[in-house]
Amino acid sequence: MKLILILICSVFTLSPFARTATEAQVFPTSAGPVRITPLNHASTLIEAGGKTIYLDPAKPVKFSGHPKADLILITDIHGDHMDPDSIKEISKTDTNILAPPAVVQTVTSAKPIANGETKTWQDWTIEAVPAYNLKRGPAPGKLFHDKGRGNGYVLTYGGKRFYFSGDTEGVPEMRALKNIDVAFVCMNLPYTMPPEDAADAVKAFHPKVVIPYH
Repeated sequence: MKLILILICSVFTLSPFARTATEAQVFPTSAGPVRITPLNHASTLIEAGGKTIYLDPAKPVKFSGHPKADLILITDIHGDHMDPDSIKEISKTDTNILAPPAVVQTVTSAKPIANGETKTWQDWTIEAVPAYNLKRGPAPGKLFHDKGRGNGYVLTYGGKRFYFSGDTEGVPEMRALKNIDVAFVCMNLPYTMPPEDAADAVKAFHPKVVIPYH
């Protein structure tokens, strides 16, 4: 078990997804390939079935060379996840936006999806997973991310399940996930968690592939 933990931490350290930008990775599904490209920090481009999905589009990404969004998913209210300027830049008249209710207060064109809710869009199933801090915060008694406000997402397409953690620690809801094929797990001190905590959470829900982001 100790060796497994070391290997997981090594993957977190060495993965190209930990860098600012890199090439896409393609994951096969029964409905066709899913192409996932990290853009910067939490900003991620997902392409499948002729549709374009953005997760947390935000500065400093330059979106002028990227396709317009069919769907935008936002995880939380902070500027590295919720950026109205970037959302406007990649939106078209029929772009759909899903976000936590706290985000909808600012991004009023978004439809709310709260912790624990599941929605369908095109050929995707979208599950909102709670994302929050257990112990880390700016001051005693305060947390960087309060429970109930932010979302992680499990996106299911063609029988494959992709988890994007959002800003969170290794909370019980993450550890209880089932049948995750690809997990994008945050590591961003002091706001989320170090590699050791992330690896411990990953061992609890056993995704087939783990990729660090943030």
